[in-house]
Amino acid sequence: MGSATGDDAAVYKMSESQALVVTVDFFPPIVDDPWFYGAISAANSISDIYAMGGKPFLALNIACFPSDLPIEILSEIQKGGQEKAAEAGVIIVGGHTINDEEPKYGMAVIGSLEPGKEVTKSGSKVGDKLILTKPIGTGLITTGGKQNVVNKLTMDKALESMSLLNKDASEAMMDVGVNSCTDITGFGLLGHMKDMMTSSGVTANIYSSKVPILDGSLELAKSNIFPDGTNRNIDYVADLVSWDPSLEDHMKLILCDPQTSGGLLISVDESKLELLIGQLGKSGNNISSVIGDVVDLEGQFHINILP
Repeated sequence: MGSATGDDAAVYKMSESQALVVTVDFFPPIVDDPWFYGAISAANSISDIYAMGGKPFLALNIACFPSDLPIEILSEIQKGGQEKAAEAGVIIVGGHTINDEEPKYGMAVIGSLEPGKEVTKSGSKVGDKLILTKPIGTGLITTGGKQNVVNKLTMDKALESMSLLNKDASEAMMDVGVNSCTDITGFGLLGHMKDMMTSSGVTANIYSSKVPILDGSLELAKSNIFPDGTNRNIDYVADLVSWDPSLEDHMKLILCDPQTSGGLLISVDESKLELLIGQLGKSGNNISSVIGDVVDLEGQFHINILP
């Protein structure tokens, strides 16, 4: 039995006690450093398993590489991926590489969980609190990096965030028990929130001042330096999002910024909020910001963006 709910990964029931969680992802380089590119891509690929509450254990490399680049670059990319996979407890058992004009790298990943324990996008309930476990702004910063307008400290913080596994956050939410979860990637915070709210049949109030953002991303948004995908994300949520009139335009660029290997967006019953925050805080890695509330639909879908 498989899952066809549009969630972050497919779930296939093997027996009454075991299900497989399966996903795949790969993309071109977003940073110059080949090791970090490999590590970030691996963390991003594995993240879908964590978003479902699964435990990843097996992966296959997927790589495209041009014949006119030194093979040592590919080796360093795969080294970054292998070391990040090892950190996650994932064994890479093979893969496939083809010749292509532009490098691309990622993984097909398999995890496991107990059937019925998977965390989907469609379980948010009225009264839930919404928690984000990583700051956003990676798309703005990597775009600024390509234009040489980002300093090393800002880029290093973005690299650290993107290469951070969602392992601890996933384990914390499974220990506590939450209603819904998704990871924040290419559709940006609001794009992925739209998917969660519409599939759950609820809506949300989001407090923009509570959303954690990476240092340097605000200045880039104010300077209109942002990735191409941002406007597509703004269009994607346009029919659903209501913006408070006091908010400036740059806030749209931040909340719709395409992320790479972003954090988990978790919807949790308010009675479990403090317990979850405590569990998230044990690792010392996660931001664990409460950014909004789940509220009644009241006849139409709306995500209200408030100051």
